[in-house]
Amino acid sequence: MNQRMPTLFIGHGSPMNAIEENRFVQGFRDMASEIPMPSKIICVSAHWESRGSQVTAMVKPKTIHDFRGFQKELFEVQYPAPGNPNLAKSLHDLEASIALDYSWGLDHGAWSVLKHLYPEANIPVVQLSLDVNKSPKEHFELGLRLKKYRDQGALIIGSGNIVHNLGQLSWPHLDKNFAFDWAQEVQQKVDSWIKAGLSENIIDFRKQSSAFKLSIPTPEHYLPLLYVLASSSDSDRIKSYNDEIVAGSLSMTSYLFS
Repeated sequence: MNQRMPTLFIGHGSPMNAIEENRFVQGFRDMASEIPMPSKIICVSAHWESRGSQVTAMVKPKTIHDFRGFQKELFEVQYPAPGNPNLAKSLHDLEASIALDYSWGLDHGAWSVLKHLYPEANIPVVQLSLDVNKSPKEHFELGLRLKKYRDQGALIIGSGNIVHNLGQLSWPHLDKNFAFDWAQEVQQKVDSWIKAGLSENIIDFRKQSSAFKLSIPTPEHYLPLLYVLASSSDSDRIKSYNDEIVAGSLSMTSYLFS
């Protein structure tokens, strides 16, 4: 019988975290060191939006370099983790609206953190897309259906950022723990709701204060959190990592539910 796996929300931040040595990547490694070794991984990344839900179903997912303007070394990174067609089919059977995909792969929202969690790239990974037609509540409800996979040895990862407004980045503070007041307000409120189990407030982020509109101008980096919360349990212990906001408007805060 498989040991129940935890579920992780990871604030992935800049793609450069894939190749840099800094406090955030050490935080990613610390998360992995505190949990059992998974037999498979389901990853929901901010960087795969689609019309209708999709799941990678190929045997060998490619490494996608879905960014530009970074140094050559970053484009040379490969993360050759195997896929898991059987798991993909199981997700399709669980929810018929999840289509099997054979063209995507692993984008940087997935591999830039998996590279630090499991550097040997020896654990099968499937990536689940974000359906742009789903409401936040519908994303959460799909996350509820993923919970059973935790008892089948699957590590569920949501990769995004709770506060993510690149248009408001304060470049002079790029390498510093600095937060605009509105970003700090949102991160603190979401943190308190997570720890109090107030999932409805987190789902209804669009109904919150104007600070939420500034902190979450588009939802794709926030929505992976809903999958992680939905697949967590009331009995889970919650531990936070990398609890910082950098450059004013990018929250790196990450959570382990175990």
